Order: sequence, then C-alpha cells, then structure tokens
Amino acid sequence: MAYFTDKLNMKTAGKLVVLGSINADHILNLEAFPTPGETVTGQHYQVAFGGKGANQAVAAGRSGADIAFIACTGDDDTGERVRKQLETDRIDTAPVSVIAGEATGVALIFVNGEGENVIGIHAGANAALSVARVEAQHDLIAQASALLMQLESPVESVLAAARIARQNNTTVVLNPAPARALSDALLALVDIITPNETEAEKLTGIQVSSDEDAARAAQALHAKGIGTVIITLGRRGVWASVNGEGKRIPGFNVKAVDTIAAGDTFNGALMTALLEAKPLDEAIRFAHAAAAIAVTRKGAQPSVPWRKEIDDFLHQQG
Repeated sequence: MAYFTDKLNMKTAGKLVVLGSINADHILNLEAFPTPGETVTGQHYQVAFGGKGANQAVAAGRSGADIAFIACTGDDDTGERVRKQLETDRIDTAPVSVIAGEATGVALIFVNGEGENVIGIHAGANAALSVARVEAQHDLIAQASALLMQLESPVESVLAAARIARQNNTTVVLNPAPARALSDALLALVDIITPNETEAEKLTGIQVSSDEDAARAAQALHAKGIGTVIITLGRRGVWASVNGEGKRIPGFNVKAVDTIAAGDTFNGALMTALLEAKPLDEAIRFAHAAAAIAVTRKGAQPSVPWRKEIDDFLHQQG
C-alpha cells in the first residue's frame, strides 16, 4: 500500500491551539492493583503535573510546536505553579483562566508493576471551561492551523470550539479520552480522531482486537464524517486510515515502566509533526518515538521528551 502523503488539508504550518484539562497527578506505584476491600503498600509516590490537555500541550511545546493552551486552573498554589511550568515548556498560557474559589483539578493514579495505570479524577477548575470561555477565545481558534482537544473538559465546550474551528478552516483534532459516547454532530466536525481500542469501541460498538477490527472501526468513524482515523494499539503501534485507506504502522519496542502519558505524548508530538507538513507516516513515526521515550520514565509531564531527545532516538533507530 502506498505511503500516506495527504497533508490533511491543514493551513500553512502555524499555530496549534490545545483546549483541555490541567490536573495535579498524585501517583502511587504498586506491584499489583488492589482488589475491592484490599489495602496494598506502594513502592513510590510522587506528585506531578498532568491532565490530558496539559500533557498534550507540553508534548507539543517540547517537540517544537507554536502553541497556545485554553484551560482553567484554580486560584490555589498548585495552579500558579502549573502555569509557571507550562511557560517553561514553550506554551502561551495567556488563554489559561484562573477560577476564583476553585481548586485545580486532581488525578489519583495507581501504576502497577507492568506500567499499566488506573486513574480517578476530580475536575475542579476544569469544569469551569465553559462555552462562554471558549467563545472568548474565538479569534485564537479561528487563526490557528489546528485545534487539539480531549474529553476531560465539558463536552458542550468541546463542541463549541469545534464549531468555531470548522467555520474558520482550522483543522479539528479530537483525542476522545476518557472513553465516552459522543454525538454525531460533534464527530461530524472532526477532521482527525485518535482513539485507543477502548475509545474506538465506545464510539463504534466494534471491539478492536485485531487489524481487521481496527479497519472496521475506522470505516465506521469515516462514515460519521471523519477523514483521518488513527487508532492507537499500545505496543502494536497504530491503525491509520485516511479516507478509507488504512494500514498498521508499528511503534518502537522499549521496556515500559509507566504508561501514564504515552497517549498524550503521542498526540502532542503528532500535531507538531503534522504542522511541520510531514507526511502522515513520518508524523506517526515521530509521535511513536516521543511516546516510546515517555513510557521509559515515571510520571506524566516529567516523562515527556524534548525535541532533541526525539530526534536522537530516531537517529539511533535508523
């Protein structure tokens, strides 16, 4: 099958806008996840900055994108520290709102001995990312080349942002995580979607256990109006399908110690590469490299690599 060379109809390489969540991650490493009623002792505890939106913004910023971030923090010390950290990661934080009387979002994360994780979140200030706050950033979204979103923000705000983007020829990219059902009205506004197997099943009703399943799920998403479908398959790489033409693109084989931000790192790096007008195959390989580095490190944002690290990794792979 020919390599994908579609530039996905993006505007000339320019600004990326990420709309999404900011959390403080409380992470405990365990040998195995506890069963109901069981207490287990962890080996390592840390607090690190996370949230799917912030993780993806950081991944894009560190890998070289020109990026602005629409989000909300509380008016607490955590929020202040998060905003300062994001600025060091080359992110324009002017669109980040500080919500009076509200706490910054929190994620409670267990990581087992295989590097897998289970996560519970409290939205906190993330719930204040309202339609009105999105509309206040109309010009930013309208002038961007691409808009990247997830589902830890109110879905009505995601829909509002997608509508602004579509009306102004800004490419709409949706990482539909955490998994949930979405309206056809929202999906019809999406140009590129990046679900994992669980999220793809939630959106299509098709269990993704093989390449053939992934191809069928991709076709179901194409039928909803989405031109580019990239289903992430963990260690097996991704199934990438453009207008019905699909194939699996393998990832890199590394020893994972923590997969918390793997998908987020993939998404942020993917957008950087696409905005640099790389062909889709090459952009996915760049994103695979970034994610491969991330899973060899602990934590969410602490694991996200910088551009030089990604380029060096790719050079070593040949």
